Amino acid sequence: MVENLLNTLRADCANCFGLCCVALPFTKSADFPITKAAGDACVNLGADFRCGIHDRLRPEGFKGSAVFDCQGAGQQVAQVTFGGVSWLAAPETASAMFASLIVMRQLHEMLWYLAQALSYPAAIMVAGEVRSNLDRINRLTLSAPDDLLRIDVAAHRGDVAAVLRRASERVRSGVKRVPGGQRPPKGLREGGDLIGVDLAGVDLSGLDLRGAYLIASDLSAARLDRTDLIGADLRDANVAGADLSTTLFLTQMQANSARGDAATRLPASILRPSHWG
Repeated sequence: MVENLLNTLRADCANCFGLCCVALPFTKSADFPITKAAGDACVNLGADFRCGIHDRLRPEGFKGSAVFDCQGAGQQVAQVTFGGVSWLAAPETASAMFASLIVMRQLHEMLWYLAQALSYPAAIMVAGEVRSNLDRINRLTLSAPDDLLRIDVAAHRGDVAAVLRRASERVRSGVKRVPGGQRPPKGLREGGDLIGVDLAGVDLSGLDLRGAYLIASDLSAARLDRTDLIGADLRDANVAGADLSTTLFLTQMQANSARGDAATRLPASILRPSHWG
């Protein structure tokens, strides 16, 4: 069940209408060479809804586009919510379709985390709560457009966050660090500012780093066994040689935003980013 669900939460651009390339805004920065308003099509989007520079996004300066992952929300909105009729074929649906993508992506993100929680054997004591939340969120993804846009996403996110925290605590409670390993410095915590911090080779196993700012941090050769990384910002973090294979709640977008290499170990549910080499 978990594996099948995770497969549906992968972006399938061939069955989308280029929604992320139109619905989402971006600002000229290190991640984008131009500014684009929400609702305007990206200059690289073709009439067939495909990206004209998909194979060279990073060299062309569209690093943000290369990193972004909709977690399957695009094809869900395109093929299920709007029945396979594009915003070009039915212009009157465009604004609702674009708004639906924002809601759907948040729902799919919750589904990803809940599916991950079900895959952790140590979280068996909260599996019933996880399944209940997963079933509820999954039903919401099947809502009609008007109903989808009325969903109180924040309320559902709060309920999901609570059960995910309990699952994380269960899984992390049994973690033991490797004897003689490099101990983590004091002050590493949930939501912490770890921008640019040198954590190379450090054993971070079992820590709660959810929401931590790890931008441009050095995690090379670090051990992150059952480290909670939900919502952690890994942009430009160096994870070369790091073991991320048993981290908790890692997403494809987090991996895409980091800098790894052939020696970086990833969970089976995460695809190795092409720019890692």
